[in-house]
This record gives sequence, structure tokens and C-alpha cells, in this order.
Amino acid sequence: MADSSRPALAQAGQPDPRRWKALAVCFIGGFVTMLDISIVNVALPSIEGALHAGPTQLQLIVAGYTLAFGLVLVPFGRLGDSYGRRRLYMLAMTGFAVMSLLAGLAQTDTQLSLARLLQGAFAGMSNPQVAGLIQQMFSGKERARAFGLFGGMIGVSTALGPLIGGAILGLAGPTTGWRWIFFINVPLCLAVVPLARRLLPAPPPRGATMRLDLVGLVLLGLGTASFMAPFVTTPDTGFFHHPTRWLWVIPAFLLAPVTYWWERRYQRRHQAAVLNPELLSDRSFLFGVAIGATYFAGFSAIMLVLSMTLQSGLGYTALATGTVQLAFAVASGASSLLAGRLLPVVGRRIVVGGLAVYFAGMWGLVAAIHFVPLGGIAWAIAGALLVMGLGGGSVIAPNQALSFQDVPPKFGSVAAAVLQVGQRSGGAVGTAIVLAVFLSLFVSQAATLGSVEAARGAATVAIAIASTSIAAAVVIAWVDLRRRVR
Repeated sequence: MADSSRPALAQAGQPDPRRWKALAVCFIGGFVTMLDISIVNVALPSIEGALHAGPTQLQLIVAGYTLAFGLVLVPFGRLGDSYGRRRLYMLAMTGFAVMSLLAGLAQTDTQLSLARLLQGAFAGMSNPQVAGLIQQMFSGKERARAFGLFGGMIGVSTALGPLIGGAILGLAGPTTGWRWIFFINVPLCLAVVPLARRLLPAPPPRGATMRLDLVGLVLLGLGTASFMAPFVTTPDTGFFHHPTRWLWVIPAFLLAPVTYWWERRYQRRHQAAVLNPELLSDRSFLFGVAIGATYFAGFSAIMLVLSMTLQSGLGYTALATGTVQLAFAVASGASSLLAGRLLPVVGRRIVVGGLAVYFAGMWGLVAAIHFVPLGGIAWAIAGALLVMGLGGGSVIAPNQALSFQDVPPKFGSVAAAVLQVGQRSGGAVGTAIVLAVFLSLFVSQAATLGSVEAARGAATVAIAIASTSIAAAVVIAWVDLRRRVR
């Protein structure tokens, strides 16, 4: 029920400083949930020692979060559009705090894996609400600026994960430090809930809520889970082993036309499909989803491979590994702010340019890892990451703003959810393939070449493969640019 005791936030386009305070509340939750995608990576050795977790269980602790995150995005995006984004956001933050507490208290690897799955589900519940609220509260140049800040937050939080995780492990020690990686989420999330209640736009009146497309929710959930399952359950023995797991992809492809038929039918009858077919006819939105998926396929894989190269191969501590990656976070945050201001002027060109700069930085990273002596390799890697950050900060938020330019605000959350599903799916696919290449080369060559040279060689090949997805993103963005010019 809407709050009648206080004035509603001003509508998009009207000056109201409270909208920026509301945006800050959204960003706190968004920062915490995106941070947990990468912060756990540096803690895996500590978790392995404390809980005696095997490689498969460790992979589930990392990949289970991403799988659950992607699985619930579209359903909860639709629920947010229908029943109020503030309600869903507050529930998500509360649930995320509880699951973080349980993860930190876990006594077995199974308990931690289950807590991570549910933690990812609550993270996926909150994310589309943030993007939908931006779409609802802002318009024009202010919307571009808000999305610029949002994209910068995503890039910075993901890049800062290893640094913050390394710092916590350094302060609390490897034995219990991994628990505090989860515990720090609790006070932050609980502090956000009353602020969200006071500052975020009230939910619609009960009479304005729409029908709930339960069949569509189930079809979309099953399709997403079937597609992502084989990529997030790579066996210990290798990416191409246990081929029967690829049978999970078959239901995903079979469900796609069934889902599309059902959603068109439901929309014609009730005007309340969970995934409005109009979104799939919006070319700006489809190009944006494709760019996001291909970019995250390379971006997610590179950061994980780089962390493993520095720690397992070159012997860096978790804190040192995070410090090297700090250059990307700083550059990404700065360039995202600038991109938000330039977007109304230059449009899709800024995304094409950002992707091109990121691609160049990737090959600078390849050169640094392969050719620079160990004494200066950290500085060389940081320099390449600085270039990549400058480019990457001009991709995520501008692409999201351009994707939403023709999307009605009432579909803001579900559109954001579909865009995020593309990013999470692309990240899962890219990470599975690139990480498998890295691990197979590293393990096979470590005995003969030593861990340092084996890691350098494996990382060179793996990052070169990841660069193909960024190249694909450049091409897709350029085609969209030409389309917009015409």
C-alpha cells in the first residue's frame, strides 16, 4: 500500500534532491551484491583449508552465486514492475543480510554452498529494481548521468572485490578472514532497509497491480537455469569432460520458442506478460543486450584468470593481487562519470570507443604478462589494467542507457533484468571456457616449466581467447552505430 503520509518523490525530469539520495540508497545495495561476485575469489584457498572443500564444491561456491543471480532476474524484475520496486528491494536487502550471516557461520562446504545460492538469489532480486528505479526517477541527461554512476559502481565494485577481500584476509587472518568477507555485508544491508523505506518511491496502489504470469515465470526460469547449468558446473577434470552435462542446453533451446509463443499469447489476452514481446522487437534494446553479453564474456573471465595468475603462478598474496587490480577500479570509476556526461552528445560512439580502448588494453595485458620481467610485471599489468578501466567505464552504463532509450518506464525493471541475464550468461560462458583453457595449460606445463612460466603462458593464451568476445562486442556496437546514423 502506498504511503500517503509523506509526499511522493518528484517525477522524472522535475528537480528534487531526494532523488539523488534515493539513488545513493540503491547504490549501496548494488555495490554490496556486485562486490560479492568477485570478493570470494581471493578467499577460496582459505575456504578450502577451513572447510576441507574440494574443487567441485569451491566452484559451486563461486558459480552458484552467479547461477542463482541470473535465474531470478527476470521474474523479480517483472514482480518489481507490478508490485513495487521498493518492496522488492527492501525484501532483497533483508534476505541478502540473512544469507550473508549464514554464509559466514557455515561449518561445512555444503552449508556455505547453499547459503551462496540463496545469497545470489536475493542479489538477483535487488538488481533489476535499481535499474528500474533509475528509469522511473530520472529522464533525459539526468538519466544518462544516473546510469553512468550505476555503471561505474558495477565496474568499481567488481574490480575492488579482490582488493577488499585481500585486505580483510590480511587483517583477520586466513583462518577466519573468509568469514568476515560475508559478515561485513550484514550491517550495510540492514542499514539500507529503513533508508529505502523513507526515500524510495512508494509502490503502486493495490488497484494498479497487474496479473501475474506464473507460466511465463516458470518457463523463463527453467530456460535460464538450463542454459547456464553446464557452464557453471564444469567438472574438476576439465571443461570438455562429462559431456552429458551439455544435455541441459537442449531444454533451453526447446523452451525458447515455447516461451515466446506463450508470452505473445498472454500479452494479447491480458496485457501482462512477464517478458513483454515488445522488448524483443526493440532493436536498440536487442543490440544493447548483445553488447552486454559479449563484453561480460571477456571481462568476467579476464579478472578471474588474472587473479589466479598472480596468486597461483607468481606467488602474490591476496592483498597484493587486489592492489594490482586497483588501477582498473580507479580508471573505470573516473571514465564512467565522464561517459555519463558525454553520452547525450556522442551517443553510441562512446561505447564503440570504450570497447576499442578496452580491447587495446587487453593486448597490452597480454604483452605485460608474456614479455615483462618479473621485477616489473606488477607495474606493467597495472598499466594495462588502467587502459582497460578507461575503456570499460565507457561501456556498461552508456550501453544500458542506450538500451533503455525506447523502453517505457513501466517495463524498466524487467528490461534491466533481461539485460542482466545477458551479462550473467555471457560471463558464465566466457569464464567457463577461458578458465578451462587456463587451468588445462597451467596444470600440464607446471611440472616442466615451473609455476611462474606455466602461469604466464597459460594466461597469455587465455586472455587472447577472451579478447575475441570483446572484438565481437566492438563489431556489434559499430553495426548499431551505423544503424542509428542511418
